[in-house]
Amino acid sequence: MFGGITAAIIALPVALAFGLSSGMGPMAGLYSAVCVGLFAALFGGTPAQISGPTGPMTVVMAATLINLNDVDAEAGLAMGFTVVILAGCFQILFGLAKLGRYITLVPYPVISGFMSGVGVIIIILQLPPLFGYPLLANPWQTVLSIADMLAAPNYTALYIGVAVLMIAFFWQGRLNRLFPAYLLALIVGTLIYLIFFQNDTNVITLIGNIPSGVPELHWPTFDIPHLRVIITSALLLAVLGAVDSLLTSLVADNITHEHHHSDRELIGQGLGNMASGFIGGLPGAGATMRTVASIQAGGSTSLAGIVHSLILLAVVLGAGHYFSSIPHAVLAGILIKVGSDIIDWKFIIRLYRLPIFSSILMLIVLLLTVFVDLISAVFVGVFIANLVTIDRLSHIQLDGISLSDGIKNRHDLLSSEADKLRKKRGQIVLFRLVGAISFGVARQIKKQISDFKEHQVLVLDLSRVSLVGVTSIIMIDDIVHAELGKNNKVYIIMNEEGLDENLEKISILRKLKQEYFVKSLDEVLRKY
Repeated sequence: MFGGITAAIIALPVALAFGLSSGMGPMAGLYSAVCVGLFAALFGGTPAQISGPTGPMTVVMAATLINLNDVDAEAGLAMGFTVVILAGCFQILFGLAKLGRYITLVPYPVISGFMSGVGVIIIILQLPPLFGYPLLANPWQTVLSIADMLAAPNYTALYIGVAVLMIAFFWQGRLNRLFPAYLLALIVGTLIYLIFFQNDTNVITLIGNIPSGVPELHWPTFDIPHLRVIITSALLLAVLGAVDSLLTSLVADNITHEHHHSDRELIGQGLGNMASGFIGGLPGAGATMRTVASIQAGGSTSLAGIVHSLILLAVVLGAGHYFSSIPHAVLAGILIKVGSDIIDWKFIIRLYRLPIFSSILMLIVLLLTVFVDLISAVFVGVFIANLVTIDRLSHIQLDGISLSDGIKNRHDLLSSEADKLRKKRGQIVLFRLVGAISFGVARQIKKQISDFKEHQVLVLDLSRVSLVGVTSIIMIDDIVHAELGKNNKVYIIMNEEGLDENLEKISILRKLKQEYFVKSLDEVLRKY
């Protein structure tokens, strides 16, 4: 109970701020906190987790709305709700397909760069409201306008925003546990405006009228010309929400010493996002800060998430008018602190000590996230990371391959095998594959085998192969074809019991006579 109450108090100002900054309105953030929080608690796989709108999901949703409004200004918001619903559907499919264990395989430098980039975006985008100006469309436009804002700020908004920032940054530790900094900042910032600046000539923007009561339903709108944009955006939100939620699940596991169920968590998050989209809410995910706060207050079961959502539901149903006088500068100050918390400072301060590749990859993803777009950042980061990983694995796998005639590469063989082959004076070449053979090594192997020109017999030892990729199948096929084309003999050593099913697809092996399938190298050596 205490965990849920604590999470709700923290979630209230953050949800309002996220809703406002997304372009969907402050109540959209609260709807998300209610729906995603409730359904994830009821049906998810991480009992202690608190879910709702998060910084990364809000930034992506804001960018999505801008894109949708560009293609159709009238139906942009309706398509935005459709994107949220569809993202929830995708997450449910991820869970049913048991993809949860793969979601968190994104390399940490990519996650770090992306999350830090999102934090930087939130900070940059909140600078105009902090200085009393309207939100701008993207970070680049905001950066270009900073000089003008600094030259002529709205001092009323700036004073209030700075006061909120001071509370958010310095009200920490035990004080924060007694009374959450975000709620205190929201109350103090609003009171400063009402007491000192309400009648000031420097007009500042307020949240304004917020409707209370049961939200209206928003049915999905699938506009065929814009279907590609809708599906692409929904898929991005689904993947991002899955990563965000499961990473928070890992944090919760570390604190509670429990083990979450990834696939069930994805289904719970998906149901929550579908419900949020139907009532006009933001997409949400597992919220790390609220989850940790709830656990520290004693929230170790799904009851905490349920209580958190029910408290916010009460606010939605009857207390909307109490928030109409909150200045945008207050929410900007809160969000700047949220953005600062999202930035992976631990990784950044260690950049100079980390491997150069990891540091550069993190910075590339960060810059692409801020100044290009989030989709490109993630895909480019994962693509680069996978290329380097495949290259490293290829070198490891090449080290496990033996290709020798007893003279060249003698060190790759047992001394007894090397001596026996050496006596054949290069006539017999042993080609032994070990373990898993991926496509990254196929070209290297073909290049190495071409260095042996005097042999008449190739012994292909596949007895220790555990996994063969399609590219390697083609490679083996080509090598055997080439040897037979030179009128060389090819002998195959295979272990029938541990045979990878892909080896059975190597067509040339099926064409070889049974006499060319042997059980050991000695059996071949006795024939020559």
